[in-house]
Amino acid sequence: MHIDRATLHVSELMRQISRTEIRLPELQRSYVWRPTQVAKLVDSLYRGFPFGSLLFWQSDEAPATRELAVTAAAEQPVQPPLYLLDGQQRLTSLHRVFHDHPEAQIVFHVERERFQNQSAATQADPSWIKVYSLLRRDESLVSLIRRLRASGCQLDEREIEDRVGAVRSLGERTFHVETLRDCGYQEVSEIFVRVNSAGRHLSRADLAMSTLSAKWPGVLDKFQKEAGHWRRAGYGDLDVEFLARAFAGVLFGGGMSSWSVNDLSRVGEADLAKAWETVQRGLRHLVPLLKANLRLARSGPLPSLVALIPLIVLLGERPDGPMEQQTADALLYWLLIATIRARYSTSSDTNLARDIQAARKPDPARELLRNLGVLQAVPSITADSLAGRSKESPYFFLSLLVAQRNGARDWWFATSIMPGESDDFQLQYHHVHPVATLDRYDKGEINDLANLAFISRKANLKISDRSPVDYFPSVEADTLQAHLIPLDEDLRAAAAFPRFLAQRRRLLAEAMTDLLASFRPKWLDQALPSGPATTSDGYKLTMVLYGSAWIPGRLLFRASGTGVEWTGATEMEDFAAAIEAACTEGRDGDVEINGESVPVQVLEDAIEVPIGPFVVSGTAQEWTDIIERERVSMRSVAHLPAVEEKPWAGERIPLPASSTD
Repeated sequence: MHIDRATLHVSELMRQISRTEIRLPELQRSYVWRPTQVAKLVDSLYRGFPFGSLLFWQSDEAPATRELAVTAAAEQPVQPPLYLLDGQQRLTSLHRVFHDHPEAQIVFHVERERFQNQSAATQADPSWIKVYSLLRRDESLVSLIRRLRASGCQLDEREIEDRVGAVRSLGERTFHVETLRDCGYQEVSEIFVRVNSAGRHLSRADLAMSTLSAKWPGVLDKFQKEAGHWRRAGYGDLDVEFLARAFAGVLFGGGMSSWSVNDLSRVGEADLAKAWETVQRGLRHLVPLLKANLRLARSGPLPSLVALIPLIVLLGERPDGPMEQQTADALLYWLLIATIRARYSTSSDTNLARDIQAARKPDPARELLRNLGVLQAVPSITADSLAGRSKESPYFFLSLLVAQRNGARDWWFATSIMPGESDDFQLQYHHVHPVATLDRYDKGEINDLANLAFISRKANLKISDRSPVDYFPSVEADTLQAHLIPLDEDLRAAAAFPRFLAQRRRLLAEAMTDLLASFRPKWLDQALPSGPATTSDGYKLTMVLYGSAWIPGRLLFRASGTGVEWTGATEMEDFAAAIEAACTEGRDGDVEINGESVPVQVLEDAIEVPIGPFVVSGTAQEWTDIIERERVSMRSVAHLPAVEEKPWAGERIPLPASSTD
C-alpha cells in the first residue's frame, strides 16, 4: 500500500465533486448531517479552525458505488475517480452550500459573525445574508454595505469588508488529503471501519454494512432491492438500516453491538446467504400479518421497528406449515404490549437478545410474552394511563388502531383513515378542540392525545380553527362516535375542554383495552389480576422553551404523577449541545438542571437523561425531535416564570422520551 499526501483547496474539491471525480464506494453510509452541523462547519472554515483531513482511495478495481447527496453533476470528468473513505459529510455539506442546495440554506449575520440555517425570522431580517449569495458575489460590496447600514449595522466599512471577504474566500481554505493506492477492497474496508469507528461517526448499522460489503460483495444492492420492495408495498420504513439490524439479529442473535470485524470474519458466505434468506422469509410472513390482522396498511405509524425483529426471526426460521389463529394473535398481542411499554427504549441490545432467544425456543410466543411479564398480570389501560400523553406516546399508535377497528372514516372523503400518499388524502392528526380556541390551557392539555383525531389534510384545512360548537353539527353522529368522540353537546365549548378530555380518555382507554383483549390468546390464564399497561402510566413530564430568535433561552420541566410534583429548568443551549453530541457522536456529556450536574449518557441504542423524578430514555431520533419540537413551540422569554432551583433528591422512575410533551 502506498499513501500520497497533499493539500487541496475547497473550491477545487467542489469542482471535482461536480465532475463526478469524487465518488462514494458502496461501503459508505448515507448523508446524515443536519443544517445545524452544516452551519458549524462553515463557521469553522470562516474562523480558521481545524476542520479535519480527507481520506481517498484510488483504484483500478472500479468498486460498486453509491450516489453523493448533492445536485446532479454539471460537468464531465477529466481525470480518474477518487473514492472517498473519510470526509463524506463535510464535502457533501460544503458542496450543498456552494451550490444552493435547498437543505443547506446557510445565512451569515455580519455584525454578530454568526452562521445558521435560513428561517422565517432570518428571511425577514436584512442583517442576515445568504452565504451562497456572498460566494457568488451577487451583490457589490458597496450595495451590501449600504443595505447593512439601513438594517442598523454599526460596524465600520473596513470591518464589514473584512468579514464579507472572509466568507467569499471560503473556497480558498485547504484540506489535508491522503490518498491510498495499491491496496484492495478488503484492506480498504478494514481501514474504513477503523477510521470511522474510533469516534463513532458512523452508526453501528453503517459500520456493519461497510464490513459486509467487503465480505459479501453486492450486499448493499440486495438490501436496497429488498427495501424497494417494501417501500412499494407501503412499508418504506423497512429501509437498508433496518434490514441490517434484522440481519444482525438473525446472524448473531442480538442487537447491532454484536457486530464486529472479528465476528464477521468467521462467518462464511453460505451462512450470510442463509441469514439473509431468513430475513426475507420472515418479512414475507410478518407484513401480511400486520396488514390483515392489525389493519396496518403502512409502516409509518409503527413507533418502534426494533420490535419487529424477534418476529422476523421467529417467522423466518419457523418450519413450513399452517399457523394457528391463537399463535398469530399471541404474536400481535406481544407486539402491541412491547410497543406501548417502549420495550427497546432502554437496554435495547440486551432486551433484543433476550427476545430473539425466546423466539427460537420450542414455544416462542409464550416465551416472548414471559419476557414482558404478562404471564403474571393482564395489562389494562385506564383513563389515567392516557392522561398527559401526546402524539409522541406509543398510546397514540393504539388510538389509531382502535379508531380503525371502530370503522372510523375521514370527515371529508369518508375514506379509511390509514395514511394515503396524495396531499389531500395524507393522514394528519387534528386537534378536535383547535389550538386557537384554547388559549387558557397549557401545551400539555392542548396536545393531549384525547384531543387528537385522525383525518385527512383536506378535512383539517376545511375545519381550520373552528370550535366543535361550530363544526360538529356538520359531522354525522356515528362518524364522531367511530372516532371515539363523546357526543354530549355541553362538552363542545372551550370552557368544557377538561371534561371533554376526561370523557374521551375513558372511551379511548376502554377501546384500547378491548383491542388488547381481542388478541390475547385463550391459552393464557384468563383469571389473572389486571395491572398497569406500563410502569410510566400516570406520570407526566412537560417541557416548555422560553426564548427568542436571538436568545437560546431556558427549558422548563414540569413533572407530575402519583406522589410526584417537581419543576426544573436548564439552559437550552447547553441541553441541546449535550443531546446533539450524544446523538451525532455517541459521546457522553452532562448538563446542569436546577443547579445539579446530571449525566447525558449513551447506553446501547438509547440516550438517558435524569430529569427531576424521572430517568428519561429515548433514541437519538426521539431526542432530536424533542429539541426541534420545543424550538418550534418556543414561548416569549418575557413570560419566563420563576423556578425554585431545587435538585431532585428521591428515587427516579424510568420514563420513555416518547411519553414527554
